[in-house]
Amino acid sequence: MIKQRREQGAHIMDIAHELGCSERTVRRYLALPAPHNASRPRRASKLDAFKPFIDQQIAEQVWNAEVIYQQLRDQGYTGGRTLVRLYIQPKRALRASKQTVRYETEPGKQLQHDWGQIRTDLAGESRTIHFVVNVLGASRYLHVWAGPREDAEHTYEGLVRAFHHFGGVPRQVLVDNQKAAVVRHDRNGTVHFNAGFLDLAHPHHYGFQPKACRPQRPRTKGKTERMVGYVK
Repeated sequence: MIKQRREQGAHIMDIAHELGCSERTVRRYLALPAPHNASRPRRASKLDAFKPFIDQQIAEQVWNAEVIYQQLRDQGYTGGRTLVRLYIQPKRALRASKQTVRYETEPGKQLQHDWGQIRTDLAGESRTIHFVVNVLGASRYLHVWAGPREDAEHTYEGLVRAFHHFGGVPRQVLVDNQKAAVVRHDRNGTVHFNAGFLDLAHPHHYGFQPKACRPQRPRTKGKTERMVGYVK
């Protein structure tokens, strides 16, 4: 996959960003000798038609072979788990190290939204303060609003207040998997959004594309995660 992307003209930095690994890892892989071509043609594998999907999952840092196997079964794969594991195993050298690859978004493209809370003293009483954080992906311009509850009504109000504060609406709003926005994720990656959230996103209202973080992938919205910690 790496050598193919390089032959297509992709820069090493871009390949590293796609795979979530360091540029050094990409260079090391490119320096490996080409495998010896056997004289006998390789037999077709049941996995061949599904390899592009697996490569896509790996690029998105999904490395669990069992999770990928179940997704393939849903798509009609009839082979065994071992084929999936054997295909993924050599690619694990590309797995992201502790060094974080920074993903940037173009201006106006994305707003990242999340809730946070903090325990503090108010008027002599210990209380929990709920606050919504909205961050523009490109500029890191920040909007914070304290709401009484982390429910749908105040989630939508927090977004509308942010739109007015920023003076416009981004093309995309990235949310966590709170029920105010997301009903469920299907195994094939389809996201079912809350009807109220879709209504807010409708072109007749604010006209943005709703987007949800992948389950178990909090780093997808790292900018708001950091800003929630900053506000605390």
